[in-house]
Amino acid sequence: MSIQVKLSHTTAYKYNIPVVMAPHVVRLRPAPHCRTKILSYSLKVEPSGQWVNWQQDAFSNHLARVVFPDPVTSFSVTVDLVAKMETYNPFDFFLEEDAEKYPFNYSSADREDLSHYLKVVEKGPLFEQWVASVDRSEKRIIDFLVMLNQRLNEQIKYLIRLTPGVQTPEETLAIGSGSCRDTSWLFVNILRRLGIAARFVSGYSIQLKPDVKALDGPSGVESDVCDLHAWTEVYLPGAGWVGLDATSGLFCGEGHLPLACTPEPRSAAPIDGNFSAPEKVKDEFHFEMSVQRVFETLRVTAPYTDEQWEDIDRLGDLIDKQLKRR
Repeated sequence: MSIQVKLSHTTAYKYNIPVVMAPHVVRLRPAPHCRTKILSYSLKVEPSGQWVNWQQDAFSNHLARVVFPDPVTSFSVTVDLVAKMETYNPFDFFLEEDAEKYPFNYSSADREDLSHYLKVVEKGPLFEQWVASVDRSEKRIIDFLVMLNQRLNEQIKYLIRLTPGVQTPEETLAIGSGSCRDTSWLFVNILRRLGIAARFVSGYSIQLKPDVKALDGPSGVESDVCDLHAWTEVYLPGAGWVGLDATSGLFCGEGHLPLACTPEPRSAAPIDGNFSAPEKVKDEFHFEMSVQRVFETLRVTAPYTDEQWEDIDRLGDLIDKQLKRR
């Protein structure tokens, strides 16, 4: 059983005078390791006439390089994709025997390959204090990751922050709040400090309204929603890269569509580039996202509607009449 959804995402800029655009990099295509099946994908750049070349960066993320041959007064990127939302178990993976419990050590070959993802970039007294308070006694690695993920979810208040940039872990711990990218970057550095390879992920988040309300606990969103989001992935020998979302305290599921996975947030920006102009420029920014269901399989929690049953009954009556005439 699955639900197919169409996600539409537009980012647009307008300028009061013509500007000369430097080449831009767009990281808005699901990454090769995305577990949710993408049935169709398109990227549209306006105004027309720009050169768009698809590439892969050093981390195997898809990116579109946009070159502007002429000055422009507007620039927009529109993504349309259809995703097949099939529930999967985020804990359904194999672990090497040596990595089943924390603490564990990567092999020398893995440690060399993962060097970028083991480097602690951010430090500070609050950060070191938080890491020092972690219980490092031997336990199942899954239990250890769940504990860290839920602890961050409880301690760091999630907020929508529209200002650019990413807070340092020290800033996030000091104020006790941050956007998804702030908490994810904090989590990346905590995991690395604890000896676990981790990377920053920018992606799409799709949440669908449940068919029935939960008998206990929160029921989830009241309507289907989508957004740009950020989370963390850890490398576990045998399992590969596994996603954790500290803003929800859960492991990543079918609603998490990774777009760019990198050692640091700066190389995962959805759109990256600049422009120049002979005088001061006034610019306008517009952002819009939507998700809609395009196909649903029937299921116990969403059976036939009354109208569909009436159609089935009418068809049954028609067949009965034809059989009787024979």
